[in-house]
Amino acid sequence: MGAYQVLQGPEGYLPPAAAMQGVTLAGPGKAMIEGRHVEKQEAIECIAEKLLGATVPTFFPGPLVLWRTTDYAQERGKLIREISAEVGAKVIPMPDYRPKYPMINPEVEINPNHPNLTIWFNKIDVGVFIGVHCHQANLALKIIRGGTSCFTVALCAEEGHEEANVSLRETDNDTLRKLLATVKDLKKRRA
Repeated sequence: MGAYQVLQGPEGYLPPAAAMQGVTLAGPGKAMIEGRHVEKQEAIECIAEKLLGATVPTFFPGPLVLWRTTDYAQERGKLIREISAEVGAKVIPMPDYRPKYPMINPEVEINPNHPNLTIWFNKIDVGVFIGVHCHQANLALKIIRGGTSCFTVALCAEEGHEEANVSLRETDNDTLRKLLATVKDLKKRRA
């Protein structure tokens, strides 16, 4: 049996946890693409290509971006908006983790307990999660991988997410600036 790959879904109603299949988080300064450990720049280039090639790329900023008021967090929000504008992405916030029952407007926010509904409704093919607490991100990423064909990206400030198709760890504002520069460079090369 070969190494388990964290591929786009749909993988099924109960996809196996990537960690239970032997996928481990990348070490400091590294990243992951489909469960493989790679150099961080390779993952940044993969993310830029996926965003520019997507039909409906979408950023999902979570509470760690939305509710922080430090200068650092405000700059982070501006960088997310700048990247999303550069690639023509939607921005659908995940302001909190409470279930949105019985109603959720999937055009306005993502339901953290059923993110697949927002992805299906908006026909999202590339979803980028940033500022989402790790435990909630892994849950949402697994649900998305199980039931949709959305390519998922986790821009994690901590150690990364084995449930994402691409995961950057230690994603600070410098990393976001590198992603923005890579997107702009790739757009120039394609023009």
